[in-house]
Amino acid sequence: MCDRLAHRGPDEEGYFRAIGVGLGVRRLRVIDPEGGHQPISNERGTVWIVHNGEIFNYRELRRELEALGHRFVTQSDTEVIVHAYEHYGLESLARLRGMFAFALWDEEQQQLLLARDRVGEKPLVYAHVGGELIFASELEALLEHPALSREINWDAIHAYLALSYIPAPLTAFQAIRKLEPGHRLLWRAGEIAIAPYWTLTFSPKLPVSEEEAVHEWLARARHCVRLRMRSDAPLGAFLSGGLDSSTVVALMSEASSAPVKTFTIGFDEADYDEREHARRVARHFATEHYEFTVRPDVLEILPQLVRRYGEPFADASAIPTYSVAKLARAAITVALTGDGGDEGLAGYDRYRAMLWAERLPPALWTLLSHAFAFGHHLAMPVFGRWLSDRRLWKRAERFLRAASLSPPKRYARWMSACDVDMRQELYSEAFRTLTTAFYPESLLERHLEREGGLLDALLRADVCMYLPNDLLVKTDIATMAHGLEARAPLLDHELLEWEARLPDAYRLKRGRGKYLLRRAMQGILPPETLARRKQGFGVPIGRWLRREWRDFARELLLSERARARGLFRPEVVRALVDAHQQGRADFTMLLWTLLVLELWFREFIDGRASSARLLS
Repeated sequence: MCDRLAHRGPDEEGYFRAIGVGLGVRRLRVIDPEGGHQPISNERGTVWIVHNGEIFNYRELRRELEALGHRFVTQSDTEVIVHAYEHYGLESLARLRGMFAFALWDEEQQQLLLARDRVGEKPLVYAHVGGELIFASELEALLEHPALSREINWDAIHAYLALSYIPAPLTAFQAIRKLEPGHRLLWRAGEIAIAPYWTLTFSPKLPVSEEEAVHEWLARARHCVRLRMRSDAPLGAFLSGGLDSSTVVALMSEASSAPVKTFTIGFDEADYDEREHARRVARHFATEHYEFTVRPDVLEILPQLVRRYGEPFADASAIPTYSVAKLARAAITVALTGDGGDEGLAGYDRYRAMLWAERLPPALWTLLSHAFAFGHHLAMPVFGRWLSDRRLWKRAERFLRAASLSPPKRYARWMSACDVDMRQELYSEAFRTLTTAFYPESLLERHLEREGGLLDALLRADVCMYLPNDLLVKTDIATMAHGLEARAPLLDHELLEWEARLPDAYRLKRGRGKYLLRRAMQGILPPETLARRKQGFGVPIGRWLRREWRDFARELLLSERARARGLFRPEVVRALVDAHQQGRADFTMLLWTLLVLELWFREFIDGRASSARLLS
């Protein structure tokens, strides 16, 4: 199992064995490279730990614990967890400020504690089979255990087709679960007990003026960046040229005595290329800047990506993230990212769209949607390929189709790669009978139906669903595939807790998201960067599927092998491929989701003696 995780910890491995327990770890040396060998124990050897991630407030916790009489033998952050557990028990989790997934064995209590950080920066999967608890950082490693079958969880596949990811605690395998963010698991005498130790709350709102909030946010953000610059290994930053990553680079430059190393990815397709925006920021802060261009020949890495993620995962930005991580790893071991700015301060366009949709009655939105669809139909014969390639047109069409729905269903429609109507059309009768009792969008909708205002509900939904199940999975797996540790200062839980209690106007104002961040960074970031609207980490998959990947997509999705699975109606799949490749419609998200699913079947299921029988 540890061999399967060598890419996550290329520097060394370690083991602890005792009656009834065995712990293994692959280590990436970041803090205390020479002394922080794992597993680590307490003074008496009664508590042992293996740990993936970093505790950023480890120095402060160490001083606190030393004052209480604890003796340390390393300078590592991992040892702090051991002594904090000794002193505070399960309450120690509340004192950890960082990104982590760890397993801690308590010999005296004969119990194992698994814990995962609050927002889900680090992964942890497990299986409870025959009274045994088996766990790992990645699915591929866990599947090495001989007790685990590869029986498919069809509800998870159904959820994947709707969302493009599989939400925790589900995995693609019936026997395996993900430990949810902000949760801990206790195993004792063959039984497990799972409980949350943290939730993000949005009330009561802070009685703070705008000027006070601007000052406070900047002070907090600076502290979060400095904490994440604690490293005994070389570090740098991912720089897209967007507001969040530029802010992180700016604050790193303030705190660094040497030029910050920055890394960016670009595309030959101008609509998706942000390199010039990144160069502007790099010049402004005199960083040591590196670039890489992603081209369609990146197709050759798809099997590697599918293998690393371990289950179907269709966020196409994993491709450039994987590529920029490979570029960065040649120079650094730790990369700071801008993840979290959108979820903390309402940066996504969908937040504005959700609020705008409340301004008109549903019937009027329905009428506008029909008029737009009719106009689109008339324009397609003349402007078809141009229209289908323009993201603004697609966004307008997507907005109007969902604007008349209730807020929970509107949000779910916008977040779906394959909505309910399309699933009814696409699924075979056999597959449909397995999924009729499960509506994946309900996982999203439940967060919008809780108490609070609409903007708070949207932020809660993204922090609980989209962020940990999509964005952070993408970043962790793509970076750790190269032994690169990614850190996200804007996901610091204390910063998120403070932002959650801000009045709406400090987050979204005059139709602009991240209002407070823009105010705070005035005079620090270049004016052009502050004025930019969010572009997103887009990938020209739709164009590649029509051009360079045309034959590959057809051969994969229309193959006899894919048909024989019995999941989808072959004539519908063919119609989707034809319509997209002929420029009559844009099915990028859906086709990419289907393509990744077929690659996953071939990598993890086909030819396996323990695999589930597919539908027929």
